[in-house]
Amino acid sequence: MKEQQAVQEAKLAEELQRMEYEPLLPVEKKLIAWSIALGLTLIGILVWISYTFFEV
Repeated sequence: MKEQQAVQEAKLAEELQRMEYEPLLPVEKKLIAWSIALGLTLIGILVWISYTFFEV
């Protein structure tokens, strides 16, 4: 079982070495930025709601 896993890891490492570097497309960068901004905004809203309506 461990031998098979070691073989698979070796194949994976070999495949990763053969892959060429692909830079992110502009649309992918925008998607990442929007996702992070939306996540931070929603966290901020949830924190504000919890402090406003559920005071300890």
